Amino acid sequence: MPKLFLAALGLIMLAGCSPGPTPVAVPSPAPDVAAACAQLVKALPEKVLDAKRRKTEPASPLTTAYGDPPIEVTCGVSPPAGMAEAQSQCFEVNGVGWFAKEVTNGWVFTTIGRALYFEVAVPSKYKPEANALTDVSDVVHKYNKLVTPCI
Repeated sequence: MPKLFLAALGLIMLAGCSPGPTPVAVPSPAPDVAAACAQLVKALPEKVLDAKRRKTEPASPLTTAYGDPPIEVTCGVSPPAGMAEAQSQCFEVNGVGWFAKEVTNGWVFTTIGRALYFEVAVPSKYKPEANALTDVSDVVHKYNKLVTPCI
């Protein structure tokens, strides 16, 4: 009986070590945008900043996450407030333009000048947070058509 108890306790402890699904808000883009985003998200790498890919809640082809605390990835979002302002800045990572917005616990990066608005929310644990963009930019470049170059 004690061996069975210890085995069950070990399984419970292991289950507590792996994070469950990450709650991520799911956008409601037009059907053509949702279809293009699903391809992009599916093509993303298995790791970002050495953090493994994990499921999101609710499950959606428009979202994914990496690591703990989670790096949240969402495609088909609305343009963030401040992006259209004259003083907003665009910086490039591997040929993809990004708008950066500092938030309470890190940064949110959104593509600029692409057909789809693709967002990567990176907690401050992963400083420098912009390094996460190097892991996703090649896929964004391939699956998210350039409309206007970063200026």
